[in-house]
Amino acid sequence: MIPASRAGGNRAPAATASRPGERRSAVTSCPGTANRPARSLCQLADCATFFAVDQERRGQWLRGVLDLCVLALLHRRESYGYELAQSLDASGIGPIQGGTLYPVLLRLQRTGLVSAQWREGAAGPARKYYRITPAGAETLRRTAVDWDAFASGVGAVLREVQTR
Repeated sequence: MIPASRAGGNRAPAATASRPGERRSAVTSCPGTANRPARSLCQLADCATFFAVDQERRGQWLRGVLDLCVLALLHRRESYGYELAQSLDASGIGPIQGGTLYPVLLRLQRTGLVSAQWREGAAGPARKYYRITPAGAETLRRTAVDWDAFASGVGAVLREVQTR
């Protein structure tokens, strides 16, 4: 398991208080304006709290799907770590730090789902290229079906909220 601090941010406090005995939610109305007066200004601490919570959620989601996404990218073609990180970012998943990606690649390699080979770079240092193995392709196929069913269920629940 990748620690939250390495997969997308620090844990935000559960609640903050501005006066003794008063509790405020850690997630404020800062990012949206629907619940704020038109002239109200976003408080910096409130924004930081919201984004810390958002990053924690993103980190939790990544821990659940990053292996699957890496296998899917390697199913398209072999690649090296930096290129995989760029592809993940370009696909909309967001930036992935090396401290998050390389442990995933190592775990996939140790479990036999990917193989790795060092190659000399044309204009730079050698790179470690990763390729999906037949066992990795089978795992990807099965897990992609499972993920699709799970994501469809989550989507159905969230669509109910969006239509209200």
